[in-house]
Amino acid sequence: MAIFEGAGVALVTPFTDRGEVNYPKLEELLEEQIAGGTDAIISCGTTGESSTMSHEEHIQVVRYTCQVVKGRIPVIAGTGSNSTKEAIHLSVEAQKAGADGLLLVTPYYNKATQNGLIAHYRAIAESVEIPALLYHIPGRTGVTMKPETIVTLCREVPNIVGVKEASGNFSAIATMMQLADGCVDLYSGNDDQVVPLLAMGGKGVISVLSNVAPGQTHDICQSFFDGDVKRSLELQLAAVPLITQLFCEVNPIPVKAALNLMGKGVGPLRLPLTEMEPAHQESLAAAMREYGIL
Repeated sequence: MAIFEGAGVALVTPFTDRGEVNYPKLEELLEEQIAGGTDAIISCGTTGESSTMSHEEHIQVVRYTCQVVKGRIPVIAGTGSNSTKEAIHLSVEAQKAGADGLLLVTPYYNKATQNGLIAHYRAIAESVEIPALLYHIPGRTGVTMKPETIVTLCREVPNIVGVKEASGNFSAIATMMQLADGCVDLYSGNDDQVVPLLAMGGKGVISVLSNVAPGQTHDICQSFFDGDVKRSLELQLAAVPLITQLFCEVNPIPVKAALNLMGKGVGPLRLPLTEMEPAHQESLAAAMREYGIL
């Protein structure tokens, strides 16, 4: 059974003006997401700025998220690293904190061969009992997982159940799904590609857009599941201009700016990320107004 179906939000981490985690604001965001129809919370992923968190902060944010959510929807913790030992530590702690699943990005910078990827993921998965999703985003990591590698991991490691696909390579994804014969739970990692991946047998999306439009993102998926592909596509295409602006600078710069424009008060980014360029912020605000969320 899939960890979740539908739209999971890759949630931002709100910070105070001093750059500390703003836990009261995090609780507000979580409650708003659940009320808005989000199907899962992804904590401490790329959008959550996990790469600038200490291990202690990382684990505490996951723990706090689980405490607030209280099992109402699944919580998936981003615990990947380019160090297998570090990823194991974060994954074990996330399980202790109450996470329902893990999201494991491919090792970046030092990279790995396909055999190295299999060994890396197998070691992490065998250290825990909860299910794990692979995270394939070669544009950030410089690492490409072959379709055969993903299928091997999902077939041979019991608690590796699927992949967040952000490669944008539809041909490779189609090959993977053909080889998988049902053993890979596929999630879109790109908000502008949800419907195409659902059409390939996908279970949903792990979404940046859901931060600002949880109901609409949920409905893209739910309409498809309900058999109303036409409405699903209409909702997908209507969101494209906003999605484009949400990625006009590196994520999560624009989505944090969008939330602040909406009055959510999620605070600043941590260096090396900087505030959005004024011209881009104007274009973002215009797209938000056109979409009806500002």
